[in-house]
Amino acid sequence: MDRGGSGAGGPAGGVPDRRWEVRARALVTDGAGAPDRRWVFVSGTSGFDAERRTMAVDVEEQARQTLRNIRRTLRRSEADLPDVVRMRVYLADAADFPRVQPILAEAFGDRPPIGRTMVCPLADPQARIEIEVTARC
Repeated sequence: MDRGGSGAGGPAGGVPDRRWEVRARALVTDGAGAPDRRWVFVSGTSGFDAERRTMAVDVEEQARQTLRNIRRTLRRSEADLPDVVRMRVYLADAADFPRVQPILAEAFGDRPPIGRTMVCPLADPQARIEIEVTARC
């Protein structure tokens, strides 16, 4: 697989496969039987602000920035937050859930994706939240 996100590689780094392509932080597949629909799988995304090269300390701002990062990735793949059908939220501390849940609810409105929240250590010690999503567009 092309882990660099350039879209150049196919399965196991082989010849590119027209049924899917890798973009930065996302895997985009064709509709497999429904060519007018595609799946977008966005890998675990943190609240790192790439423009400012910073990560907020508070979990609320990290959650908002994480959603902005996901939205940016989805839009590059011709999708958006309303297309998300599944979401996995990883929290470094269970006590952060009551602060993060309203932010997620606001972002997805009356069509929230199915999902799961897990508490676990995160790779970046500054990160308090990480989210991965699956979207159908």
